[in-house]
Amino acid sequence: MKKIHLNIEDIFNLPTAVIYNPDKFKSIYHVSIDSRNIKKNTLFIAIKGERFDGHDFIDEVVKKGAAAVIINAKSFREIKNLDFPVITVKDTTIALGDVAKLWRSKLKAKVIGITGSAGKTTTKEILATLLSEKFKVNKTIANNNNHIGVPLTVLSTNEKHNVLVAELGTNHFGEIPYTSAIVSPDLALITNIGDSHLEYLKNRKGVFTEKSALLKETMKCGGKVFINNDDKILKEFGKKIKSKITFAINEKADFKVSIKGYDKFARPQIEIKSKKNIFEATLPISGEKNVLNFTAAYAIASELGLSNSQIQKAVKKIKSYNKRLEIKNLKKFTLINDTYNANPDSMKSSIDILNKIESRKRKIAVLGDMFELGNESKSKHLDLANFINKTKVDEVYSIGKMMKLMNQKLNGKTKIHQHFAERESLKNFLKKLEIKNSVVLVKGSRGMKMEEFVSVLEIR
Repeated sequence: MKKIHLNIEDIFNLPTAVIYNPDKFKSIYHVSIDSRNIKKNTLFIAIKGERFDGHDFIDEVVKKGAAAVIINAKSFREIKNLDFPVITVKDTTIALGDVAKLWRSKLKAKVIGITGSAGKTTTKEILATLLSEKFKVNKTIANNNNHIGVPLTVLSTNEKHNVLVAELGTNHFGEIPYTSAIVSPDLALITNIGDSHLEYLKNRKGVFTEKSALLKETMKCGGKVFINNDDKILKEFGKKIKSKITFAINEKADFKVSIKGYDKFARPQIEIKSKKNIFEATLPISGEKNVLNFTAAYAIASELGLSNSQIQKAVKKIKSYNKRLEIKNLKKFTLINDTYNANPDSMKSSIDILNKIESRKRKIAVLGDMFELGNESKSKHLDLANFINKTKVDEVYSIGKMMKLMNQKLNGKTKIHQHFAERESLKNFLKKLEIKNSVVLVKGSRGMKMEEFVSVLEIR
């Protein structure tokens, strides 16, 4: 099997590139921005980050045997030894994306792009698990879904892979158009359009404008898009698309899923109907949102030729993912660790799961602020209070400036609610809180570091 590599002609095609010592250039089989990961035939791209500047490690990577380096043109004078290939560019971060585009053009793997306001990481993980029953799969690791992480994910894909499942994230306009052009997807999915990153994307229309760039790039490449028909914005957009596959719980769709019930841990029993067949399973992950996430993954897996028996086998390997609705049934209580991030839709979804779990009697929510909501922040937190007031949640303990407003609006079925101004106060309270026979949800935005409260509860 011929290894994917970059040659001197590829490098000449890099925008703004000037190559010094091209006669010493050797084919590139690996690309890295980390000086610790240099091996033979590696191209090192010097990226300037918040904590480190790759240009400070040029001598080190050369000693380790890097085949060539890409640096910012302004740093060229600082390079003392020119006895190896040096490529200068106007901006090394942009060059990383350009190199990834070249690499992508050589891939034979099917490339799947996934984005959305919520559920994109879970859907990526589910899909990668399903497809691994038939294919050699590469996927976005952790949360490497930005302008740096997406190119690195593409560059980590090689000739041995049949499929790449790439997650694309954003919180500013222009990020999805940029990374979509690098990924050039064969298939693409937007999980949903919700109230995420409103501080920068303004409203759901702005969120859609940004996210839809993935679908537009896919269609431009002649690929196929998957549409969530339960999302009004996506359904409307899908009406204009000929080559599409739809999925839904409530609306008509090519892959129509129904929830037959839930077990005592809120794990859904589902049935998916399509033209070809009927698929039934009890999912090992909880919540209605995850039903749609799974259905999207099932639709893509079916499109790529997986059989029901292969998917059924893979379902047993699906698990909750780190800090994303991670449910632990401990000796005295059940803990829902959903601390990775939060927006209004995911917050309501998590509280819905808290309500559905019947294995424990008391329902307790420990909630932190939702960030990046801009001018909508106050109204979205107050709306959350109205939502909680209609649920079976018994106790709510909150922290954060916006959650203080939310807490003040709680009434009705929520018997006990208390706001904490200091983190230590909440920690000390949770250490002493009686939680026997309870389900405890901990959730908030990334910056709230809600995992610290999980740690307090786990040692109870």
